Amino acid sequence: MRGGIAEDIATSVVLAARGLTVYRGKRAAVRDVSFVLAAGSDTALVGPNGAGKSTLIQALLGVLPHQSGEVFILGQPLSSTGKLPAPIRQQIAYLPQHFLFDRRLPITVKDLVGLGWDRLGVRFPWAGRGARRNAIRDALARVDAWHLRHQFIGSLSGGETKRVLLAYCLVRPRKLLILDEAPAGLDARAEWEFYQMLDQLKREFGWAILQVSHDLDMVQRTCDRVICINQTIRCQGSPESALSESNLAALYGSGFVRYRHSCRDE
Repeated sequence: MRGGIAEDIATSVVLAARGLTVYRGKRAAVRDVSFVLAAGSDTALVGPNGAGKSTLIQALLGVLPHQSGEVFILGQPLSSTGKLPAPIRQQIAYLPQHFLFDRRLPITVKDLVGLGWDRLGVRFPWAGRGARRNAIRDALARVDAWHLRHQFIGSLSGGETKRVLLAYCLVRPRKLLILDEAPAGLDARAEWEFYQMLDQLKREFGWAILQVSHDLDMVQRTCDRVICINQTIRCQGSPESALSESNLAALYGSGFVRYRHSCRDE
């Protein structure tokens, strides 16, 4: 970000960070991290366990305070305590690694997605019940889950749950989607279908996507950009350059073995 943060906050930039440092107790879990995310891009955050990936995500979401540096989301600064204007925060969606809930909870898929519309207790001022109903239907249809609308969420498979959570993100306009190992627990086919659907939605809505992933083969196949981190950024660039053997050895250690998926029809 040589030109300064102001020059990077352009129309196409959804998120920009400069010199971000976050402490866990007395230890700097993330140090001097700088990068930008553009609309319509899919960026993977990779690194060994304990590298600070989840800490960085939590700081960008405002869950953890940052001790130094700057974060801008859609041109608005994130305060050191994680505060953002409500209209900006509502354009951020987050999918965790594990969606923990009591499977006996009597809530249907349609009701869960509807909570995404009512998030923070703020409805669109121009929208009534009809608009809410249509938004839920359209969101579920886009992820091929409308047929699940009357099912209780506890009855869903892992792949179905991920689709419904994406519909939750889709039910209102978003600009930034953050995923922390969101496809975890899916089999190879369901994972591939999830990434294909994510790519389609990114292209359709111009989302900027930031995802933590340990699946380097899937990252190489589906992402536009990769950030390699171990407390600080070690390298960033296209998947071809960032995931070179020399970079991976420096990031993970010389004994690192990269897993590769079997070939698929793409």
